[in-house]
Amino acid sequence: MSYEVKGHEDKVLKLNKILYGLKYASRVWYSHIDGCFLKNGFVKYPHKYSIYVKIKESGDTLIVYLYVDDLIFTRNNPKILRDFKQAMIQEFEITNIGLMTYYLGIEIKQGEDKIFMNQKKFVKKILKKFKIKDCVKVNTLVGCEVNMLKNDGEKINSTTFKSLV
Repeated sequence: MSYEVKGHEDKVLKLNKILYGLKYASRVWYSHIDGCFLKNGFVKYPHKYSIYVKIKESGDTLIVYLYVDDLIFTRNNPKILRDFKQAMIQEFEITNIGLMTYYLGIEIKQGEDKIFMNQKKFVKKILKKFKIKDCVKVNTLVGCEVNMLKNDGEKINSTTFKSLV
């Protein structure tokens, strides 16, 4: 990154303060992006402050997860996503790297109506670390239906989960 002043190209400017590395940098960043989300009609998810939800009167929904300086989002209508990207481009320098393929050690493969997640790379790293990479593999049977609980204790099966997202 560079900064030039016409007629003074031969001079060097001393930077008095930088954001990265400062004691309160993460607080300043979070405060700034939080303000942008709230200004653009998002509401913080009450149980996890890094999740923001925007629901329009038409029912269009956008859910954004903020992890440090990365955004992960899902939506039910492509238009709400385009509007969101435009708002973010006006405020920040952003890079769109497409569909998520790897996140916090989890490999993600996205299909038309399904998402597959695994930790093969992580498991291989652990096996190599403990010098047991040539061990005998054993299948562990797990049911196809994954059951989860909402905060109020209500059960959610995979079919219900699709309708929530």
